[in-house]
Amino acid sequence: MKACFMGLGYIGLPTAIIAAKYGIEIIGVDINPKVVEMTNQGKLHIIEPGMEELLQEVVRNGQLKASIVPEVADAYFMVVPTPFKGNHEPDTSYVEAATRAVLPLLKEGDLYVIESTSPVGTTDRMKKMIFELRPELTDKIYIAYCPERVLPGNVVYELVHNDRVIGGMNEDSTDKAIEFYSQFVQGTLHRTNCKTAEMCKLTENSSRDVQIAFANELSLICDKANINVWELINLANKHPRVNILQPGCGVGGHCIAVDPYFITADFPMESKIISTAREINNYKAFWCAEKVENAMLKFELEHHRKPTIAMMGLAFKPDIDDLREAPAKYITTKVMQSCNNADILIVEPNVEEHNVFKLADYKEAYTKADIVVFLVAHTVFKSLAYDDKKIILDFCGIYKK
Repeated sequence: MKACFMGLGYIGLPTAIIAAKYGIEIIGVDINPKVVEMTNQGKLHIIEPGMEELLQEVVRNGQLKASIVPEVADAYFMVVPTPFKGNHEPDTSYVEAATRAVLPLLKEGDLYVIESTSPVGTTDRMKKMIFELRPELTDKIYIAYCPERVLPGNVVYELVHNDRVIGGMNEDSTDKAIEFYSQFVQGTLHRTNCKTAEMCKLTENSSRDVQIAFANELSLICDKANINVWELINLANKHPRVNILQPGCGVGGHCIAVDPYFITADFPMESKIISTAREINNYKAFWCAEKVENAMLKFELEHHRKPTIAMMGLAFKPDIDDLREAPAKYITTKVMQSCNNADILIVEPNVEEHNVFKLADYKEAYTKADIVVFLVAHTVFKSLAYDDKKIILDFCGIYKK
């Protein structure tokens, strides 16, 4: 079997590599020539433990090659971004563009699968477009939706061992998709229809967003009440049926910070809790930025000089290089805009360079700073000894103080 993966990002590339590792011939397609070049050289353009060795193996064995254009295959997978527009409306133009790119190549008996997180009804809309433009393929190809559910940093294991939800446009399409995924997925493959599979992905991430919002709201309350939120949550979680998550400086990433809007855009009157959770998590980042700005002003009034500030972390979660929708990036930008020439050291140990921020070494930044702002709980930060001579704003629980 030959499979074509449209998109070699944080999900498309790992999935293509794993599928190739299990004997499927893969053509990986990306519009970024640099990504294509690096992939064909066996170089991973993302951070994912254990993945580069697998990439080198499948490239060397000829099981995977990358290209900027798709090729004829037996199965086509849409694994492209689905961002939202300025008004939080889902943008499925990437999925549509990827679909149009493979449209001339489709033939009877082929499998077409969307993995990209999508609003409910996207698979049906793509099916309609395919059959309108290629009417001779009507009911002669297999169409399904199968969302990923992997944790960055553990993708090699989870792509193989996690359960998957597979929703076909009909029973035959579900069977065909299950036949493909069963070649490398050892978790259970759960059958359903397209719309339910689409909604399942959105539900999973919206549920996480609501849970995080509860923890973030607790942190706001505890700050006002002068209560250690870390201690509070630890004690509350001693209850056998309570499991409160840890608060942070907001919610980021291309899933939890985005997917709930796919529900609220289509079901605004019904999604009250989901909508409020989004507001809380967005506000938390604004609140953190204000706390930093107030600390800077207080320092200047007390010491008659501007402080040196270390902004520790830019990624949307610990120990990765992914900055998409990262609240830490928003907070850092907002602080820089209000700094009035203060010395701001920006740290992100998982990124070598950034086109906007000049990055500093985390140890040097911590040593030099008067105010240290922990935004992301990177493991390396936990090796820094607590210094009570500094003003430390710990928004992610490095010290639990």
